[in-house]
Amino acid sequence: MARAWLWAGPAEEDLLVGGPRLWTLGNRPGWKVVQGIDVNQVRGLGFDATCSLVVLDKQFHPLPVNLEGDSRRNIIMWLDHRAVSQVHRINETQHSVLQYVGGVMSVEMQAPKLLWLKENLRETCWDKAGHFFDLPDFLSWKATGVTARSLCSLVCKWTYSAEKGWDDSFWKTIGLEDFVADNYSKIGNQVLPPGASLGNGLTPEAAKDLGLPAGVAVAASLIDAHAGGLGVIGADVRGHGLSCEGQPVTSRLAVICGTSSCHMGISRDPIFVPGVWGPYFSAMVPGFWLNEGGQSVTGKLIDHMVQGHAAFPELQAKAAARCQSVYAYLNSHLDLIKKAQPVGFLTVDLHVWPDFHGNRSPLADLTLKGMVTGLKLSQDLDDLAILYLATVQAIAFGTRLIIEAMEAAGHSVSTLFLCGGLSKNPLFVQMHADITGMPVILSREVESVLVGAAILGACASGDFASVQEAMAKMSKVGKVVFPRLEDKRYYDKKYKVFLKLVEHQKEYAAIMKGD
Repeated sequence: MARAWLWAGPAEEDLLVGGPRLWTLGNRPGWKVVQGIDVNQVRGLGFDATCSLVVLDKQFHPLPVNLEGDSRRNIIMWLDHRAVSQVHRINETQHSVLQYVGGVMSVEMQAPKLLWLKENLRETCWDKAGHFFDLPDFLSWKATGVTARSLCSLVCKWTYSAEKGWDDSFWKTIGLEDFVADNYSKIGNQVLPPGASLGNGLTPEAAKDLGLPAGVAVAASLIDAHAGGLGVIGADVRGHGLSCEGQPVTSRLAVICGTSSCHMGISRDPIFVPGVWGPYFSAMVPGFWLNEGGQSVTGKLIDHMVQGHAAFPELQAKAAARCQSVYAYLNSHLDLIKKAQPVGFLTVDLHVWPDFHGNRSPLADLTLKGMVTGLKLSQDLDDLAILYLATVQAIAFGTRLIIEAMEAAGHSVSTLFLCGGLSKNPLFVQMHADITGMPVILSREVESVLVGAAILGACASGDFASVQEAMAKMSKVGKVVFPRLEDKRYYDKKYKVFLKLVEHQKEYAAIMKGD
């Protein structure tokens, strides 16, 4: 979901409680957004959104990205995997730009999607297109009329280099020389760092829609996960007994976990990690290189496993009777059935490989499938709860695998900073601490992705001189979850099984492809 936050100048009472007020914009009418506040206090807006592909014609009208020709559907979602053939061909070129995406481009990036449009929707879309936006850049354009792109979007999803710009040879090699011919006007030839002020701020039309004064500062945007990273990674950790207190910010890994999960690690110098996106210069924190690991489905996978189980209707009914979410109910049910053992030990015979939608990092293999071993004939609520637990653990093991790949390449990670919807689930958080062996920090403001967007607005308004200053002032530690180190041996054994699962899956695929 696209989001925006407004930055309001700090009143005295705000400073007393640690910072200025923030108001969420969401998908509500403007008058509701500003209801009950003094709009003259609003100083800046920052936008974040998923890295989905928005297609408009030369007059900025939507174009269809579907075979039905429905122009109301003019966005290809980030998780859309239609461009499998195209991304295989791009990777076969072994072009030098691929070294900045972990050596292998993902089907979730924009180049394969663009090539798919050219090859499949030439007349109805490609030939009429005037503008291709990342969704966060589309939102900032809607607010300001400025077509400048964020460095974050272009570097992370479009192969732009913060140091060298566009690489003409790449686009010509893959068959998208059209962009070179028109000086990249359709995909961005004005690039600004996240937080930079755009044009003259809110246009009168956008201001009317939002119920705000025209001219309010609007910032160059961030991808949603990167906004989450910005919102948590700079928090002041003093007084919590954490090893990262005396370490550089490069020892921190931000994990933004929702439908999918993104693992954001920064470094002073470029680090090339096979299968992990980046290094991207200044794509999240100015002056730092970013590596971005990720899992294509996490929250979506948990929903899939729980909702597809035969006991799900019973779970829904019992959770509703207690006025709980199904996940809060499952967590309490696990506590009931664990008896004297730690809850994680309930999965001693049940193991999951979580790549139901392919592996983003660090294996970078979109052909991988999900696996479950240890299934029984039982279909009761206990069975559902344990399968849910095994799925949560599998996601945490995937994070451990990503961290190991990053550390093998040169990163040194000591602390996890979690945000996003899944960070509100205490079981998910504890499993990440136990399985990685690292403390997990949760922010005081649970909607950390929106804090990242607010940091942008605060920079665009001039209230802070730099993104780093805004990060330090606006990010606060809310809770620290430490690993239960006494369970380490158990999780080490499960991790060995986890790695065996994918090893076996590859063996099975080789057998089926053989003579």
